[in-house]
Amino acid sequence: MNLPDWLRSVHHDGSERYVSKLHPRLGETVRLRLRVAQAAPVRRVLLRTFPDGEQALITMQPGPTEPPAQWWEADLLIDAPLTHYRFIIEAADGLWHYGAGGPSAHVPLDYTDFRILADYDPPGWPAESVFYQIFPDRFANGDPATDPRPEEYEYRSHRPTTYPWGAPPPADQLFPLVFYGGDLPGIESRLDYLTGLGVNALYLNPVFTALSNHKYDVADYDHVDPHFGGDAALVSLRRALDARGMRYILDIVPNHCGYWHPWFQTARADSAAPEAEFFTFRRHPDDYATWLGVWTLPKLNYRSAELRRRVYDDADAVFRRWLRPPFSADGWRVDVANMLGRQGPTQLGREISAGIRRAVRQARPDAYLIGENFFDATDQLQGDQWDGVMNYGGFTQPLWYWLRGYDLGAHGFADKLTGPHWPTEAMATSWQGRLATIPWAVALQQYNILDSHDTPRIRSTVGENDALHRLAVALLLTFPGVPGLYYGDEIGLTDVPRLGARGCMVWDEARWNRPLHTFHRDLIHLRRRSSALQRGGFQLLLVEDDTIAYQRDSLDERILVFAHRGAMPRPAGRVPIDHAGVADGARFVDVLGGAEFVVAGGALPLPELPQGALVLQQIAA
Repeated sequence: MNLPDWLRSVHHDGSERYVSKLHPRLGETVRLRLRVAQAAPVRRVLLRTFPDGEQALITMQPGPTEPPAQWWEADLLIDAPLTHYRFIIEAADGLWHYGAGGPSAHVPLDYTDFRILADYDPPGWPAESVFYQIFPDRFANGDPATDPRPEEYEYRSHRPTTYPWGAPPPADQLFPLVFYGGDLPGIESRLDYLTGLGVNALYLNPVFTALSNHKYDVADYDHVDPHFGGDAALVSLRRALDARGMRYILDIVPNHCGYWHPWFQTARADSAAPEAEFFTFRRHPDDYATWLGVWTLPKLNYRSAELRRRVYDDADAVFRRWLRPPFSADGWRVDVANMLGRQGPTQLGREISAGIRRAVRQARPDAYLIGENFFDATDQLQGDQWDGVMNYGGFTQPLWYWLRGYDLGAHGFADKLTGPHWPTEAMATSWQGRLATIPWAVALQQYNILDSHDTPRIRSTVGENDALHRLAVALLLTFPGVPGLYYGDEIGLTDVPRLGARGCMVWDEARWNRPLHTFHRDLIHLRRRSSALQRGGFQLLLVEDDTIAYQRDSLDERILVFAHRGAMPRPAGRVPIDHAGVADGARFVDVLGGAEFVVAGGALPLPELPQGALVLQQIAA
């Protein structure tokens, strides 16, 4: 159905311009505001809520008129842990519903209502952070004396070898045993580089003792791998981060452990041992449940109360002890969080993740807890489990598809489903749809990325197209949520043979893409000082064949973002902007180029837009 054009001007989200308090307490009253075009044929606006399972309607009152916008307001008592609501607009041309999924003529389902959480206390610092993900073995070698050596151990009939930094490994070396000597002292030695870039938080891939380079086959949750410098190196890194006002989160694998973990070895040796219930043996000792059939990664069975105690319940459980001094990690990234506690008839995921959340909050109330999830994480993002997830489904994948074409694969499926062209409307709908199903307070905690150790690098994804790479970076640093960069992307690293996205960081500055580094630095600094980008609202403004635009606005700042993927420039012209509530005479500046633009006649005069992104900041009157 084609909706009236004036409905494009209707806007509300959970940000400070529209909701008077982001984190209300139970029993508090918040003021809700709805923005509509001043010229819209609106007769009345009703706020529809659902207290204790019964529909309730509240008549909203006209608020201030701020041309070209008219505001409508109502007070809402927050008397339940989760309050959801939408708006019903009575207009001269019909009755319209408006929820987080947008306007509609039909009655929407409650799951797309706006949502407010009571007594929700997420950490405040992630909103002010720009993260930098580091795969420790490949970032910097600070202490060659701890490099893995062949005589130290055997793994699947192979032995570990440390190769010269950046040298390609031989074809016959087992991939998990290819080492380059990166370690925690190496990271500490490069912190000044990171602060110069502007990042102020680190996400470290696993550092606990394990036989592989990636450490997802953990053999000891209680100690940092000696090849990374051991426990003392993490304590030293913590102190160095403190000196620079930086944070860090650790990566943990509670879904499975490594074959050589003492728990599993004890369970294999004795079926009556307490640890035997930590795993699922179909036939003891060699037939057991694993992560996706990988025999070196036996899956943990959370039906065991003792396992829960060791992982998160006890006072000195793994999830708790690393958050306390002297390590004082600022949070956790939980590996394969979508699979945790799930095993056929045993479906304990919600119970286990909620238990982990309680434990983490008790150990450190301001800890940031995120999960890995490539898929629809809506059920895990309602305020009682993760603070956020690695936002593949809600940001990253739609952007990949828009830039390179659609593709879909699955574990164990040899083929791929592909499509050469993904409509801008599909990306916009994907973004908006995922935002519509979670509370706004949670949306601001989502961990947004362009790539990771598990995916191709963004520069490879866009075929080393510099303009598209910059476009992606601009969207990452202006989208709602917490931005995370992957090491080396800022200097133009691409995937390398055999190592993929896990190549060695390049420290020879002559090999850097300097303009790309500067582009990252400038936008990171914008993000770090911008209230609109840290906590502002989100409104899609323009969706064309090759162009998308959106607004981020806080009480004191407004930023407009235009992204154009087409090889041919978008022609210069006037872009309607009055549906964003922007008044004539408003002035904007290109934050990177310096050009200024003035709104007139409800439109913004834009120049020709080449492939790439344009970020405009409103100039205070």
